[in-house]
Amino acid sequence: MATKQVTTCILCGSVAEFFGFTRDRRYYQCPNCCSVMMDPNHYVTPLEEKARYETHNNDVDDPGYQKFVSPVVDQIIHHHTSTEKGLDFGSGTGPVITKLLRDQGFNIRTYDPFFDADLSALETTYHYIACCEVVEHFQEPAREFKKLRNLLKQGGSLYCMTSLYSPGIDFDSWNYKDDETHVIFYHREALEWIRQDAGFTRLEIHDNRLFTLEA
Repeated sequence: MATKQVTTCILCGSVAEFFGFTRDRRYYQCPNCCSVMMDPNHYVTPLEEKARYETHNNDVDDPGYQKFVSPVVDQIIHHHTSTEKGLDFGSGTGPVITKLLRDQGFNIRTYDPFFDADLSALETTYHYIACCEVVEHFQEPAREFKKLRNLLKQGGSLYCMTSLYSPGIDFDSWNYKDDETHVIFYHREALEWIRQDAGFTRLEIHDNRLFTLEA
């Protein structure tokens, strides 16, 4: 059967073109925002997605895990105070960012659609939001980034950690795409598109793993 050559970009809605076939999954790239995305026909079910997250060994006291999230924690400590309100969005089975910030006296709460689905957390606004290893799971990323923008106070900041895609990456051997729950890989061009579309005022890309969007 012939491979489908185009699909609709799940971020910007443009026509995305066939990019490659690897690990029995098709991927497409959008020429507009440069995102690479999994064919939606390969998405796992919500139950499978939750089961995959439950395999993560997210012990909040694990020094390795604490070091992994430290770029986000350090940014928040540097730019915010303990009197400001924060949200750990997509906090998962082990909310280590929340633990580390609370240890420093910070006022932060958690929200996760699978493990801490307290919708009251989405009914207020925050000075900062941590979103660590979450945005690559968004099946409707434009909608989700607008939701996050609306959860921020004016001048607030969204701190996102994910592995960005760049043309120099050998996609076939790139282990970040091997997780079947990772459905979109953002290019730097995509982040600027998100900034404009969601109504953020400023984008700062710190490195290929961390970026900040300011409301």
